[in-house]
Amino acid sequence: MEYKIKLADGKAHIINITSAYFKSWQVWHVKFTDGKVAMLFKMGSEWMQRNEDFLEAEVLEILGRAIDKIIHKRNIAF
Repeated sequence: MEYKIKLADGKAHIINITSAYFKSWQVWHVKFTDGKVAMLFKMGSEWMQRNEDFLEAEVLEILGRAIDKIIHKRNIAF
């Protein structure tokens, strides 16, 4: 699904977020409009990214909070 979020640069960006499973982990693929893709996962309460990904700590934190909100909304719906 596409979401509009405000990143660390202060600008609103439209990103596409999808979830999948890698082995036994739930991962989140974040695709930016410029074509870059990052794979995020959560360890405990901290959001992490693959070593190959490019996100700065502030952006990773913002995306993690946005995904947490998505998860929370899904849990309330059920």
